[in-house]
Amino acid sequence: MSKRPQKRSDDPGRRLILLRHAKSAWPEGVADKERPLATRGRKAAPLIGDYMAREGLLPDLALVSPARRTRETWMLVRDELPGDGEVRDHAGVYEVSAMKILDILAQVEPVYRNVLIVGHNPGLQELALLLTGTGNADARRKMAEKFPTAGLAVIDFDAADWREISEGSGRLERFVTPRSLK
Repeated sequence: MSKRPQKRSDDPGRRLILLRHAKSAWPEGVADKERPLATRGRKAAPLIGDYMAREGLLPDLALVSPARRTRETWMLVRDELPGDGEVRDHAGVYEVSAMKILDILAQVEPVYRNVLIVGHNPGLQELALLLTGTGNADARRKMAEKFPTAGLAVIDFDAADWREISEGSGRLERFVTPRSLK
């Protein structure tokens, strides 16, 4: 008989950090996947990275969409962070639904406790709303209204494994936008 592992009292659970790519440009004749960051995006990404560093929001693993704007966002954020977490380009987070991202998250190895996903809307916003059952109500309301470019949601879970993450099982710890940091 297989037994589900019991959560230890010293197990800190899981933290999911969702970062929407920073503001992108729309150059004529450029495929969606190749759109670069706009000037505003190149300013916002390091601002979010600095905030993450100051607040100790450091990913063990970053799953980054292969779109140019998400990779550029990640590079600018990463430059502000101490340490070296693992990074994986993940085609599965390029413009997909919340449920597809949740399936990807369930496959993350349990050794990673703090996972960052750098992706796109509407999937990230839908995922954040789907997973948060408790937490900062004002932040949840703002997140439901709009998950702007370079928006950052931090969701905590009382779970020993990513496979345990499900609808409503998370606590929204915070929702931050570049505008809120100015």
